Amino acid sequence: MAVPSAEAQLLETGTDIISLSDFATNAGGLLQQMRGTGHPVVLTLNGKAELVVQDAVSYQKLLDRVGELESLDAIKRGVADFDARSLQDSLRGRLGAPSSPGSTHSPWGGSATLA
Repeated sequence: MAVPSAEAQLLETGTDIISLSDFATNAGGLLQQMRGTGHPVVLTLNGKAELVVQDAVSYQKLLDRVGELESLDAIKRGVADFDARSLQDSLRGRLGAPSSPGSTHSPWGGSATLA
């Protein structure tokens, strides 16, 4: 999935940040703007950002991207865990230790546990 440029992600002061009262006055036009640009609108109250309003299609795309990123993160963690286990099994094989989990046999005699 293509990542938008930094410029495309920035909110436009003057069109994307407005007062709550201006939004109430011009809600229809602002809804059209959000649908056209895909940008959310930050609503201010007493000069402070209070709410973010976004059209449903853009919001769903945002949720989809978050879900994809969470899936990729889980895959990366799984690959790292798999690589660690593969390395342990490889070392066990080279040291002559059995690769079955929980074994305490050591090639040098006695017992040992590879974690």
